[in-house]
Amino acid sequence: MTKSLTLATALILGLAGCQAADRAAGVNTSGRYPGQSDGTPANPSGTAATRALDRAAGTDVSGAYPAQRDGTPANPRGTAATRAYDRATGNNASGAYPAAPVRSY
Repeated sequence: MTKSLTLATALILGLAGCQAADRAAGVNTSGRYPGQSDGTPANPSGTAATRALDRAAGTDVSGAYPAQRDGTPANPRGTAATRAYDRATGNNASGAYPAAPVRSY
């Protein structure tokens, strides 16, 4: 009985600690703060690091910048390198130039 009580106490204290961490970090790991869930105005999709990467690189790794997704006017399909290759060779390896014939060499 003591072992079960000790495990239950540890679980409760762990959850309480998780809730305190959620409040401090502005996240919802414990499930007690749904307003802080990932993807809400208080906590956009992704992590701060992936959002910073997206802002710097013009991508949407985090999911917080859908206008910068691959295939949009702000970010055509493929990478800059594959688009440059396509322009130089008349290919469509990147998928950004569907009117270009696909050539095999």
